[in-house]
Amino acid sequence: MSADRLDRERILNVVLPLGIFLAALAAWEILVAVKNIPPYILPAPSRIAATLVSDWGTLSGSLWVTLSITFSALFAAVAGGVALAVLFAQWKWVERSFFPFAVILQVTPVVSIAPLLLIYLDGHTAVLVCAFVVAFFPILSNTALGLASADHNLVDLLDLYRASRWQQLLFLRLPSALPYFLGGLRIGGGLSLIGAIVAEIAAGSAGQGAGLAFRIVESGYRLNIPRMFAALVLISVAGILIFLTFTLLSHLMLSRWHDSARRRES
Repeated sequence: MSADRLDRERILNVVLPLGIFLAALAAWEILVAVKNIPPYILPAPSRIAATLVSDWGTLSGSLWVTLSITFSALFAAVAGGVALAVLFAQWKWVERSFFPFAVILQVTPVVSIAPLLLIYLDGHTAVLVCAFVVAFFPILSNTALGLASADHNLVDLLDLYRASRWQQLLFLRLPSALPYFLGGLRIGGGLSLIGAIVAEIAAGSAGQGAGLAFRIVESGYRLNIPRMFAALVLISVAGILIFLTFTLLSHLMLSRWHDSARRRES
C-alpha cells in the first residue's frame, strides 16, 4: 500500500466519523427547532452547550469528584489486581483459593451492592469501593492470563539455566503479561468510571453525593433536563479521554516490540 493511499485512508477514518457526528447534531438541532420541542423534554445541542458554560462552576466541581473517585479506584484495582495475579502465578493453591471470590465480585451487579455498602460506609467510601470492585476483575484476570501465557520454550530454557521462580517472573512472565495487563487497564479504566457513576446514583438517591451522577439525579427531580444532558456529555467525554489515554499508553509501551501494536501500524 502506497504512502499517499495510507494517508488518505487515515484522514478518511477521522473525517468520516466526525462528519457523521456533526450531521447528527445538526439534525437534532433542526428537529427541536422545527417541532418546537420544549427544553424540559428534549433540549437542543446549542442549549446543552449553553448550559455547560453557564453551569460550569457546579458541573466542574462534580466532574472533579467523579474523576477523583474513578482514578483512586482504578489505582487501587491496579495495585490489588497485579499483586494478586502475581501470587496466582507463583502459587496455584492461592489461585484455587481466592479466584472464586473474584468471580463472585465480578458477576454480582454493582447496582445491587451499592445500597448495601451505603448502610455500612459513608457515601464517598461506598462509591469508591463500588468503582474498585467493577475495575478489579478485568485487571486481575488479564494480568493472570498474561503471566500464564509466557512461551513454554522460554520457560524450559530458564529452567535449564536453573533460574529461580522469581527470576522467571521478573525476566519472562512480567514482560509477557504486559500487553494483557494494558488491555485490562483499558477495560478497567472505563469500568471504574461506570462503577463510580452507578454508585453515585445510588448515593444520590440516599441523599448523599456530589458527583456528576448526583447532578443527573438532582436535575431529573427539578426537571432541569439541559443540565442533565450537560452532565451526560461530561461523563461521555471523560470516558472517551480515559480510553484514549490508556490506548496511547499501550501504543507507546508496545509499538517497538509487540506484534499486536506493530501489526496495526503496517
